[in-house]
Amino acid sequence: MARSCEGGKLEADVVDVKAPLHFDTCQRTVYLSRLRHPSPSLPPRRGRSDLTNSIASILLAVPVILFSMVAHEYAHGYAALRQGDPTAYQLGRLTWNPIKHIDPFMTILLPLMTGYFLHFPFGGAKPVPVNPRNYRKFKRGDIIVSLAGIAANTALAVLFTLLVILIGLIARSAPAGWMETLALLQVMLVWGILFNVLLAVFNLLPIPPLDGSHVMKYLLPPAWSLRYQQAGRFGLLIVFAVAFLMPSLFLVPVSGVFSLALRVFAPFALPGVLGAL
Repeated sequence: MARSCEGGKLEADVVDVKAPLHFDTCQRTVYLSRLRHPSPSLPPRRGRSDLTNSIASILLAVPVILFSMVAHEYAHGYAALRQGDPTAYQLGRLTWNPIKHIDPFMTILLPLMTGYFLHFPFGGAKPVPVNPRNYRKFKRGDIIVSLAGIAANTALAVLFTLLVILIGLIARSAPAGWMETLALLQVMLVWGILFNVLLAVFNLLPIPPLDGSHVMKYLLPPAWSLRYQQAGRFGLLIVFAVAFLMPSLFLVPVSGVFSLALRVFAPFALPGVLGAL
């Protein structure tokens, strides 16, 4: 099997599907390099086969991305309920039914826009309604509820990493006919890892109304905190400006965290899994 990393490219002969766990250093180095230093130029024109594979990969990502967004909002609602606020429960939003959490812009239009311009689909679910005045302890409840979604996405990223490893271990003794199915499962899970890391890091940004701002406001002097919260009326505009004009502000830490996860599960990735991203 001939391989080379010259010029940042990865070339390989026919892959032996009976040895799926030998994810070499060359492929990992090239993948991390592309993630950390995306090319500023326009992507090369894709052939029909590449475009088909890309669409298929995105379709595989949709279920796990939707599940991750729902989990983020469900965590907010459940945490609010535990802190004394039943608003989300009373309005029927404390549910895993994705239809209840779909927002036309955040869940449909925004992922299409970011997928086209940033080459990675990113969005969110409809925010779960909460009433902080119902919290038994206002400050404590506000912080817990705000960080619950981030904690849920972090936990999912860890879980998906373990599942990728588990599938890789299963592949060691699985029949050759299972490899394609196992590889598809790994593609879905790797998308889930990347998207959950992105959701967690992005929501940590201290920009109102993102989750991180609910912690930051308690670290500021009272007068500054008030003005900081008042800036929340322009928060969505600032968020979109950061996402489209300064994506490196959150993509750099996302790349760092995902690189750590990649080093853990890469030896168990089946052939073609990471190339499908």
